Amino acid sequence: MPSVQTLEHPAANKGYEFDCLVFIGRFQPPHLGHVAVIREALKQARQVIVLVGSAWQARSLRNPWQFNDRQKMLTSSFDDEENQRLEITPLLDALYNDDVWVRDVQRRVRDLTVPENGKLAKIGLIGASRGQSSYYLSLFPQWESVSVPVVEGISASQIRERLFRSQGSSNDYLSTGAFHDLPPGVIEYVQQFCQEEAYLRLIEEQQLLDQYRKAWAEAPYPPIFVTVNAVVVQSGHVLLVRRKAAPGKGLYALPGGFINSHERLLDACLRELRERIRLKVPEPVLKGSLRGQRLFDEPHRSWRGRTLAEAFYFALRPDQQLPRLKPVKGGDHARWIALADLEPDSLFEDHFFIIQNFLGLPANFGTSG
Repeated sequence: MPSVQTLEHPAANKGYEFDCLVFIGRFQPPHLGHVAVIREALKQARQVIVLVGSAWQARSLRNPWQFNDRQKMLTSSFDDEENQRLEITPLLDALYNDDVWVRDVQRRVRDLTVPENGKLAKIGLIGASRGQSSYYLSLFPQWESVSVPVVEGISASQIRERLFRSQGSSNDYLSTGAFHDLPPGVIEYVQQFCQEEAYLRLIEEQQLLDQYRKAWAEAPYPPIFVTVNAVVVQSGHVLLVRRKAAPGKGLYALPGGFINSHERLLDACLRELRERIRLKVPEPVLKGSLRGQRLFDEPHRSWRGRTLAEAFYFALRPDQQLPRLKPVKGGDHARWIALADLEPDSLFEDHFFIIQNFLGLPANFGTSG
């Protein structure tokens, strides 16, 4: 007859409540509140999986650091023994499909969980007791949820604003107030980042954003902008433009822009293709190739603030010759990009996810790194 000890849960043998606890966040940047959650997870679980969201997003004011940056910052906040029990792994967003995102989280956890003695692992999901983490906790009823009190007074968005308001404000913050918000290793990493070209580009974007906000400061209500985008696909290629100026300088974007007051949405989209891209496809052919449209309204999708995008999907008939594009003087350069060459971190705002929505690309499409 087996002993009582062999019937106990494997986590209990080591004094842990869980075999594995999962913590999901963006960590832009990792701050003392995040560290507090992970330390609590290490107390309660044999293994801790940290899923780092927005892992392949292009650099922006909301996502300044890429996955490798955040992984190094997180690792610097723990000692060797703690890091041996931490599994820090990237997670691609699925902005317009919660079910796909939940499936990806489940798969990541299934593949990374280390069983002990061949027994079914006891898994939990840990997070702060309010905000986005509370929403995550509700999406996984099969896992027990562990709620950790919020560390008051720390906000990742406020940290980013202090860092990118200007070079002077960044230096002041890092030399005085950052130790209230960030672990020492993260402060050191951010100080190094502030010497790089990527940081200067984000300073430029913050200045543009400040000008944009100032222009609308007297509006009686926060403005909501409406734009259109065109997803034009032919023979395994999608039509994109390379942005020549901030925000998103150097990134690819879908053709599109703001609507005029007298236009319907489809007419505005066709105008953008005709005037700014000079796509050599007759308008009747484009209209006949329209296969779908959708409103994209993720609240943080645009740097401008609340911006809604109506996207139109045009599937042109396959042809050995892709339609010609006539360059517009002073405009963004348009080109056909093979679908196999699409990478989320090379596309502006949420444009990768808009393309993904219409073409049904798998969640890990383009994330070979």
